[in-house]
Amino acid sequence: MTQQGVRWTTEQVLALAPDSASRRAGSRLGAAGPWSEAGSSGEGTVWGLCKGSGSDPYRTVVDVADASGPAYTCSCPSRKFPCKHALGLLLLWAGEDAAVPRGEAPEWAEEWIAGRRTRTERRRAADDSGSPPGPADPEAARRRAERRAERVTAGAAELEQRLTDLLRGGLVSAEQSGYGLWEETAARMVDAQAQGLAARVRELGALPGSGPGWPVRLLEECALLHLLGQGWLRRERLPEGLAATVRSRVGLPVSADGPPVRDRWLVLAQYDTADSRLTTRRIWLYGTESGRTALLLSYGAAGRAPEVALPVGLALDAELSAYPGAGQPRATLGERFGPAAPTAVRPPGTTTGRALARYGDALRDDPWLESVPVTLDRVIPVPDGDGWQLADADEDTALPLTPAARSRPGLWRLVALSGGAPVRVFGECGHQGFTPLAAWPEGSGEAVPLC
Repeated sequence: MTQQGVRWTTEQVLALAPDSASRRAGSRLGAAGPWSEAGSSGEGTVWGLCKGSGSDPYRTVVDVADASGPAYTCSCPSRKFPCKHALGLLLLWAGEDAAVPRGEAPEWAEEWIAGRRTRTERRRAADDSGSPPGPADPEAARRRAERRAERVTAGAAELEQRLTDLLRGGLVSAEQSGYGLWEETAARMVDAQAQGLAARVRELGALPGSGPGWPVRLLEECALLHLLGQGWLRRERLPEGLAATVRSRVGLPVSADGPPVRDRWLVLAQYDTADSRLTTRRIWLYGTESGRTALLLSYGAAGRAPEVALPVGLALDAELSAYPGAGQPRATLGERFGPAAPTAVRPPGTTTGRALARYGDALRDDPWLESVPVTLDRVIPVPDGDGWQLADADEDTALPLTPAARSRPGLWRLVALSGGAPVRVFGECGHQGFTPLAAWPEGSGEAVPLC
C-alpha cells in the first residue's frame, strides 16, 4: 500500500471493534476462506465479498485513507460500526499481501468510493465558500441560560435536602429504601436539566448492599455529590477554571473554545463503555510535538457504537480544540490534514510514585476526577495476593491495578508482553489504582492495545 493506505497491524484493526463479540466474530472472518474478489487500491481502499447465510455474499468496502477517519460500508444488516465483515476484511488485509492483492475496484465498490469522496469535496467546498451562520439573538440566549440555571439551582437545593435526610436517617436506610428512591431523585435532576447530577445519583443507587464496605463508599460518594451541589450554588465565588469544571460536572452543555492546536496526534487507546441509554467511546491522543495528552469523547445510542474510530498506534495530522475547565484533558477533533500514519515518537514515561502525585495535583482542579492519563516507564506486572500491580523496575514502588483491569483479557496480554521484563504502559491512574490501556515492550516501537 502507498502512504495513503499504511498497512495496519492485527492489534490496530481489533482496537476498532465496538465490543468483544464483534472482535471475536471479526477474527473468525480474518481468513481467506469466506472471502472472494478481495482487493485493495493505492489510494487506501479495501474491498471484498464475504459469504454469509444468504445466497448473495455481503459487499464490504473500507476506506482506510480518508482524512476524516476509517469509513466502512457493508450490505449486511448489522447495526454495529464497524461490523464483523469490515473487521474481518481489515484483518485479511493486515495479513499476507497475497490475500488482498492490488487491483481495480469493482463497480459496486467504486460507486461507494466515488460517492463518498464527492460528498466530502462538496462539504469542504461549502465550508470554504459558505458564509458562517449569523449569531443567535444574544438576549434570547441569555434568558434561556438564566432559566436553565434557575432550574439547576432548584435541583441542587432539592438534592442537598435529600442528602441531609439520608444522613439524618442513617445510611442503613439507603439499603432499605431500594433503588427506586435513587431513580426518583435522578429523574428530578433530569427535570432540573442537571444530567450530571442525575448520573451521579444513579451511581449512588447502585452502592447500597453492593458488598463489604458499601457504607463507606456510599458516604464518600455522598460527600462528593454534596461538594458538587455546593460548588454550583456558590459558583460565583469560584475561580473561573473551577467554575467551568463545576458547570461541566453538573451537566451544562459546553463547547470547545480553545484555540486549535495542530499536531501529529498519536492514538494511544480507544475503548467503549455502555449503559442502557448510551455508548461512550473514549479515545486518548498524544501530541508528538506539543507533548500534550488529549481525550476525545463520542457517543452512540444504546446498542450502537459511536462512528468515530481511530487506529491505535498510528498518528494523524490534525487540529484539536480544548474544552473549558481547569485541568480538562477533553478536546474536540477539528480538521484533519491526512490519513493516520506510523510514527516513532512515544509518550515519555514516569514512575508510579510520580503518577500518584500527578493525580493528587489534578484533584485540586477537579475534585470529582476519577483518573488522569499517565504513561509509566519500566514497570513490570506482578501478582499481589488476589490482584496485580505494576512495580517499578528501578524503584521500590508499585501501583495496584483497578478491579476492572484485573477482569479484562488485556491484563494477560500485558503479562505476556512483559514476560518479567520492564515495559512502558499508558493508562488511567486514579483512586482505585491503574488501568492499563496500551503498552510498548522495551526496544519495540509497536503499541499493543490492552482494552
